[in-house]
Formats: sequence, structure tokens, C-alpha cells
Amino acid sequence: MAKPLILVSNDDGITSAGIRNLVEVMKQLGDVLVVAPDSPQSGKGHAITVGESLRLDETSIFEGVRSFECSGTPADCVKIARHFVLKDEREPDVIVSGINHGSNTSISVLYSGTMSAAIEGAIEGTQENNRASIKKRTAEGSCLECQLPADETGTHQGDPHLSPGQREVGGRI
Repeated sequence: MAKPLILVSNDDGITSAGIRNLVEVMKQLGDVLVVAPDSPQSGKGHAITVGESLRLDETSIFEGVRSFECSGTPADCVKIARHFVLKDEREPDVIVSGINHGSNTSISVLYSGTMSAAIEGAIEGTQENNRASIKKRTAEGSCLECQLPADETGTHQGDPHLSPGQREVGGRI
């Protein structure tokens, strides 16, 4: 049986400590692909980039993991992953977003790029199903907590207390 393909993104940027911790845990569960913003995108909500080209750079930031940094928003990252990076490959089985630097609670989920990256997977047709909970305390003392469905999309809520190959992606996403 093939390992699940896990698409990882966030809104704090590809170099954030949260995504690094998330990738390490997800590597234990399946094949990981990272497409994340090249800079912090907190508070962008479900914005997408219009009227300008998006830059997508392959990076080797995560050992043994195919990774790309994108000049767009978290929602852009999920769209680009599905329609460009994985165009001729299989669809992701799970989409996980985080670990968030800030809190995604109450009304703030409406503004959260982290939440929007996960929601974009559902909008694009990856469906939620059979959630399994995973918790792990990292060496830095932060807590990784995420909901992973067995087959489809996942969302993540972090607890804040605890140039190789460059190409242009333009046009309609």
C-alpha cells in the first residue's frame, strides 16, 4: 500500500519553526510535499494573488522532502501545488497547514492564512473524512496538534504557548 501524499503549507512562511516541526512529524506518516509562502502571510485570510505572476522556487530546506517556496498567499500555495506542481502526478491525500505562530481561535479563523490553506484543499475537491488526532511535544517545548483524516484533507491548530530551479507561474490558477 502506497504511503499517503501529504501536502504541507502555512502562513508564517517556509522558513518558520512551525512548518519545520510539522514536516518532521508528517514525514513519519507519509510522503510529504511542501508548498509554502516565501515570506509571512499572516492575516491574509483566503486572499489569492490577481494581476501579477507568482514565483515558485524549488528549495532544499527540508532534507529528503520536495519543497517549494511561493511568492503568493497560503491559498495560492495550495492551488499551485495541486494544479502545477502535482499536475501530472497524484492528488494529495491529506492537506495539513501550520504549525501557526499565532492563535487561530474564535473569529480570527476568518483572517487566518493557515486555516485558509487547509480550507482551500476542501474547496478544490479534497474531502474531509475519518479524522485521527495526533499530538507530539517538540524538543522546543511547543505542542504539535493536528487533525488528520485517513484519506483526504487535514487542518491544524498549533498552540502558541507551548535558488535552485526557479520558474514563473502566471495566468489563471
